[in-house]
Amino acid sequence: MTDFRIYALAIVAMTATGAAAASNEAIMKQLAPTGTLRVGLVVAPLPSVFFVTKDENGNPHGVTADLGMALAKKLGVPEKFVIAPNSGEVTDDLAKGSIDVSFMPVDEERKKRIAFGPSYVLVESTYMATAASGAKTVADVDRADMRVIGIANTTTIRAAMRTLKNTTITPVTSVADAMKALHDGNADAFALSRDSLPVYVKQIPGSRIVDGGFQQTGIAVAVPPNRPDALAYVTTFMDDAKKNGLVRRALDNAGFNDESVAPPG
Repeated sequence: MTDFRIYALAIVAMTATGAAAASNEAIMKQLAPTGTLRVGLVVAPLPSVFFVTKDENGNPHGVTADLGMALAKKLGVPEKFVIAPNSGEVTDDLAKGSIDVSFMPVDEERKKRIAFGPSYVLVESTYMATAASGAKTVADVDRADMRVIGIANTTTIRAAMRTLKNTTITPVTSVADAMKALHDGNADAFALSRDSLPVYVKQIPGSRIVDGGFQQTGIAVAVPPNRPDALAYVTTFMDDAKKNGLVRRALDNAGFNDESVAPPG
């Protein structure tokens, strides 16, 4: 090999290395600007494919916590969990950039404020109804005498508002507040994802999950707006996580063996 060719190959290698370093710097600047990946999570009394729970030390456990830790590990930075009682608060934090990434239900209102990557699971929204209400279907919930509640500023409550024609839905701050309202007889039906409801039905004697649903929603990775390098990185991460079994393991570890991983795309 001539000296010229060796020199040319060296220049190409140096250029490629420099481009990769610049790309990594751009990703870190947008996805973990503080040097720590700040991950927004939503807590509930019991876990779901979306909600996490906290142990006696306040540490979160669940699908989204596992995905957040895996993303931080891939980036090579520590993670910091920022825990909120509902996805509306996490959306606010993400929109203003006080957290770096989260996983939450997708809807058109949120798309105006934050940037979504791929979904890791699909969920159906429906209602849990008390025995006293007599509701057995989604249509039964839509009566003028029904007191319906949902978590404030969430995809589910917005969908319920659009679909309920004969009654209205009242917001509460958290799942815990919703369960208290049902237990105390101050509500007749609670809107939430179907996968989340079975554990709560057991806590209210005679209650049931009604037949039918009013929305199917993807739960997806999300980053603050106007961070294209961050969005591209988490998109690749989530696509890979669905292919390599990471999402499947996170669901299984949380006890959701029967839940399907969202299809590609």
